[in-house]
Amino acid sequence: MSYERIIEKAKKYNSVKEKINRITLSSYEKDFELTFTHNSTAIEGNTLTLIETKLLLDDGISVGGKELREVYEVVNHSKAYKYVKKCISEKKPLDENIVKDLHEILTENIMPGGIYRNQEVRITGASHTPPSGMDMYNQIKAFYAELDVKKDSLGPIEYAAWTHAEFVRIHPFIDGNGRTARLLMNYQLMSAGLLPVSIAKENRLDYYNALEDYAAEGRLEPFSDLLAELEEKQLDLYISLAK
Repeated sequence: MSYERIIEKAKKYNSVKEKINRITLSSYEKDFELTFTHNSTAIEGNTLTLIETKLLLDDGISVGGKELREVYEVVNHSKAYKYVKKCISEKKPLDENIVKDLHEILTENIMPGGIYRNQEVRITGASHTPPSGMDMYNQIKAFYAELDVKKDSLGPIEYAAWTHAEFVRIHPFIDGNGRTARLLMNYQLMSAGLLPVSIAKENRLDYYNALEDYAAEGRLEPFSDLLAELEEKQLDLYISLAK
């Protein structure tokens, strides 16, 4: 896939986005936030439907018959995404403090957040085993050190893909790694002037296979290509709003 074509579309979007009606743009951004929250939590097994997610976030209506944990997962994800946008508006580069803050927001009222695991874990269905003990701790520290290096050596789409894929490969927290990683991915995209993307729960198999390619074989391209396709669709949609 031609990432250069997508970067050119991003430049075009940023040059025309002021022409998009503000109410229209706000409604699309609000719809994205809702869809992103729904998909990201549903990928991890949350059973709230898109409509139930809307009722909870937009209308403040509690959903009967759902576990309290599922309600908190949705509410917390919405808060975490708002925190991402706040940090980006303040032009803060991604760092360890922001990652821990995001995980703490995601796990509020569910479990203690922002604390690295010291237990061994297995990822169901995956062929690789995440590092444990000091090995995990050293790798997550190396991840933060490599953020600056990778930013200079990778294009923005590959950089966002690497941030996500490497983070979930290390799996630094007991729970919430996937939701955190998808927020980090969008953090990097938005910081580079690109649009945030949402991986549909229906596409979770392709998504998991691409991440497994990276974790087991070190191949980033399948996940980068998946991310690039989503990014191009978003850019085409938003550019069309300016016409």
